[in-house]
Amino acid sequence: MDEIMSGATVRRGAIDLRSDTVTLPSPAMREAIARADLGDDVYGEDPTVNQLEERAAEMIGKEAAVLVPSGTMGNLSALLAHGRRGERVILGDECHIYCYEAGGASALGGLIYHALPNRADGTIDLDAMRKAAEMGADLHESPPGLICLENTHNRCGGVVLPISYMAAAHAIAQEYGLPLHLDGARIFNAAVTLGVDVREITRHVDSVQFCLSKGLAAPVGSLVAGPRPFITQVRRIRKLLGGGMRQAGVFAAAGVVALREMVGRLAEDHANAYTLAVGLAEIPGLSIDMGLVQSNIVRFELSDSRLSVADLLTRLRERGVLMGSMGGRIVRAVTHYGVGADDIGYAVQAMREALT
Repeated sequence: MDEIMSGATVRRGAIDLRSDTVTLPSPAMREAIARADLGDDVYGEDPTVNQLEERAAEMIGKEAAVLVPSGTMGNLSALLAHGRRGERVILGDECHIYCYEAGGASALGGLIYHALPNRADGTIDLDAMRKAAEMGADLHESPPGLICLENTHNRCGGVVLPISYMAAAHAIAQEYGLPLHLDGARIFNAAVTLGVDVREITRHVDSVQFCLSKGLAAPVGSLVAGPRPFITQVRRIRKLLGGGMRQAGVFAAAGVVALREMVGRLAEDHANAYTLAVGLAEIPGLSIDMGLVQSNIVRFELSDSRLSVADLLTRLRERGVLMGSMGGRIVRAVTHYGVGADDIGYAVQAMREALT
């Protein structure tokens, strides 16, 4: 039921477009959680966790996988397994690892971030990447340790790196003997956009982290996948970081359902995001590059200087719609499980009212 507040129609249940991390588990996930077969995962004895890890490795095209509590821990564990203290992590200056993961690889592992500019399409200039990979022969320089990419790219608006680009970056990494790690938090979104099996992307990386708790709608958890010896090392680092879990099958059960049932519906989120972007683009006071709307993230600019982003978000909240600030005058909306076409129409109308 709707209610009226301050002259605006407000839904009791807000349409939450702040992130796809706000998804709630599906009925099938809740049932799987209740019925999960459990054991001690630190001993390797939780059958549901083992099932999830084996399924994830097979789907992603790697030898092995390990369940971790979060994407941040997954990326950190992978970087610490790949790199040694004093080595450089070559990555983009807009990537999640650099911007949103508290500098963990540097603070805890002694790795040095070598940030290169991300272009609007999420890529890093390959010549700049090659130059960074070449550095280190001089004793005054820190040696390169690994290269990191992100696909889809969060801060660039959910853009998808082309397979040809992934292959070219991997060739540079191989030429200089460096591992290439992919922050694939939304890797299945990338595969859906490209219309390929996800393994067509991951065959161009040495390791990958992907999230169960974003578009796949599981309540918690991420996986790191790669060669078996590497995953053994990641598992040890997971323990060091406090990520060794016991009866983790409680939430791994939801992850099994996520991999089985939620990948195929991501195209619905993408369609809703595009519809939202089209609607927003028609509203005076907003500016959006439709060419960058490629997955489930819509990134746009508030060009009306009479209103601050904070005020706009407050007005939207009053109308039952939640979006997020990306800094400056940039706003982000993310579609996901639980947000339907009717919700998108309501959100566009709420934006029109908020800007009136």
